[in-house]
Amino acid sequence: MSAVLVEESAPVRAPLHDRGARAVLALARFEARRLLLSVPVVIAFVAYVAWIVWRTRDSWDGHPVLQDADRATQSMPMLVGLAVLLGAARAVVRSERHGTEHHFSVLVLRPWRRMAGHALSVVPAALLTAGCVAGQFGWEALKAGAVGHGSPAELAVGPLTVLAFGALGVLLGRLTMAAFAAPLLVVVLLFVFVLGTGPSGASGLSWLAPVVATTGPDPLPSDLLGRPAAWHALYLAGAALSLALLAVAVAGGRTAAVRAGLVLSLALLAVAVAGGRTAAVRAGLVLSLAATVTGGILQAGGATPSKELTAARERASVHPELTCAEHGGSRYCAFPEWAPRTGTWAGVVDRVQAVAGGSAHDRPLVVRQRIDARYGPGTDAAIPALTGAGQVTVGTAWGGNRVPEFSSAVAAVLVAGSEAAGSELCDGRMVTVMWLSLSWQDDPMGALRRVRLDDSVTGSAIVLSPTDPLSMTEGQTDVVRRLLENPPAGTGARVKEHWAELTAPGVTTARVAELLGVPGPKKADSCED
Repeated sequence: MSAVLVEESAPVRAPLHDRGARAVLALARFEARRLLLSVPVVIAFVAYVAWIVWRTRDSWDGHPVLQDADRATQSMPMLVGLAVLLGAARAVVRSERHGTEHHFSVLVLRPWRRMAGHALSVVPAALLTAGCVAGQFGWEALKAGAVGHGSPAELAVGPLTVLAFGALGVLLGRLTMAAFAAPLLVVVLLFVFVLGTGPSGASGLSWLAPVVATTGPDPLPSDLLGRPAAWHALYLAGAALSLALLAVAVAGGRTAAVRAGLVLSLALLAVAVAGGRTAAVRAGLVLSLAATVTGGILQAGGATPSKELTAARERASVHPELTCAEHGGSRYCAFPEWAPRTGTWAGVVDRVQAVAGGSAHDRPLVVRQRIDARYGPGTDAAIPALTGAGQVTVGTAWGGNRVPEFSSAVAAVLVAGSEAAGSELCDGRMVTVMWLSLSWQDDPMGALRRVRLDDSVTGSAIVLSPTDPLSMTEGQTDVVRRLLENPPAGTGARVKEHWAELTAPGVTTARVAELLGVPGPKKADSCED
């Protein structure tokens, strides 16, 4: 017999660090799948998508201003972030709850690599949130009435909030190894951030919160907002990375020493850097903390308007630089971002003038967009009426109630001559104004209800306008309601035929009702009814 010696080459083994990286990614994929399929996260995302569909369908009455629409994407991701925080923390303490922690000592993954895998597992949730944000904002941007410009930094707040909350859950799970800690923190964060008990948006301290809402009734041009959005995004990104790297660093060092070092922020930095097992963790932690501190400081400083911004807001409020266009003989001047909307305004003016008589039928008007930006976003400042003849104010919001408000202002200028004179109308001319403003609309009675301050169609009331409001007496309301509910045949022709008398100063409501063919009021005109 003879023996044959067979030489076998040794198997090629991947370097240990390669196997470790692959194992980290494999763990991250596994935990990400479990996280996205966990009940709280699924419920949160389903509620998030349902909220997007419900809200965006009719938001801003189909006329969004995109520098406001980007901020509208920030609130709901906080609820998603809380669910991700809870799921990430529970994943970290799962081995402790099930008594399998000692089994991990035989695996290739060391504790700090396991924490890296858990930290990476929250990234898909943040990416899914980014997809929801993109869908919501894209829906708004594709609406025919959309104007303005969105900010990428504002749009990044939602995904970064989810990322930061997820990293916080990983760190919390590693530090406490207790299942009750994450739900308790969720309750605290829900109470502070979601229910609005945190710092107010007027202070620099408020920018330490994930979301700072400063939405007012009237949008401002994007260059007048003065929000430190880029620094805030840097702050959130740095905070998310810092929390993740802290969890990795804590898992790589002596746990008791690291926990003791967390009492003070400087001790936290020193111990965390010493606790990491690799130079990449130490360097990343230093850079991420530096980014967090830098973003936090600069965003707090940016919350205070600069001299240049204050001057720009003053100019936009007093002497704005507007872009003007001619439509049908009238001139329409708007801020550059609102220039596409001048045709829509012209459509309303044309409809009001079409039912007017006399010289008002084709009188040239100057429609000028006006704002009061001196107090920044989130404020509701009154705009005084213009005294010049044939000048009409329009705001930066549009759609819904803003349409009858603008048409009422146009009608008041056609009847009284100016906005200031229209706000002082007290006689029967108010009936003519409201007929011009509302008779051509699809739902005249609904428009009457929306344009009045108390949403009523009976009694005296204030009529809203872009500037100083108008007022209706009880008798005027009765006559207008009869004209809109069941107008007699030929009412439009009567308005044109008797235009001079219908718009004469001092004409009574009873006389206007007689000319238009409807019963008059039971009471005489009185501005104090």
